[in-house]
Amino acid sequence: MTLSDSTRERLKGVSTATLATLLFKRGLRRQAVLGVLPLGPLSASMVGEAFTLRYIPAREDLNGLEVFRDPAHPQRKAVEDCPPGAVLIIDSRKDARAASAGGILVTRLMMRGVAGVVTDGGFRDSAEIARLGFPAFHARPSAPTNLTLHQAIEINGPIGCGDAPVFPGDVIVGDADGVIVIPAALADEISLEAIEMRDFEDFVQEQVRGGASIIGLYPATDRRNLELFAKWQADGRPRPNNRSPG
Repeated sequence: MTLSDSTRERLKGVSTATLATLLFKRGLRRQAVLGVLPLGPLSASMVGEAFTLRYIPAREDLNGLEVFRDPAHPQRKAVEDCPPGAVLIIDSRKDARAASAGGILVTRLMMRGVAGVVTDGGFRDSAEIARLGFPAFHARPSAPTNLTLHQAIEINGPIGCGDAPVFPGDVIVGDADGVIVIPAALADEISLEAIEMRDFEDFVQEQVRGGASIIGLYPATDRRNLELFAKWQADGRPRPNNRSPG
């Protein structure tokens, strides 16, 4: 299922916290990529379809520096094949002792129009990557080349990233709180429900700042609060400045 422009824009306007709650309501508990954060401030949430790269433990006799001379090397090929608008998401076995990629490869992804990059390992040249203003999420900086520990083995197959199952084409959303993986078949309906949930939480925040108790308001077990919310929506109230899209 191809990610539509409308779904992409809706997902850019909601937080990963909201998305995690909606996935949890559907029984999906492991969709957060654990332990990763953006290298620098984000101007907007990262949204794109998953294009995956998988590493296995390196075998020294098969993973010397000379492997990078092969134009079909999976890491290099992933950087050149990841579609514009997609997110390159990397299974580095939750091991940040060696880098998943560095500044040159991440810059190439940015120049090709990729939406972002995620690894449950680390990046080298992390300060350089942070200055790019490109959505890049990792566990922590790491200087050694990936070859010292990781062997790139497969492109665009199912992976685990930070304990989250990721299938090619799943929708990846990242913000200041981390990264969420939305199953492709659920992306449209979750994006619509997320907008409604975001608006309700904005309403709640406004009420709480006005002195209201959360009892009966959050969750809205008092019907009167739902009626107030409906009126708030009908009045076209602007989103509070204290809440951001991601």
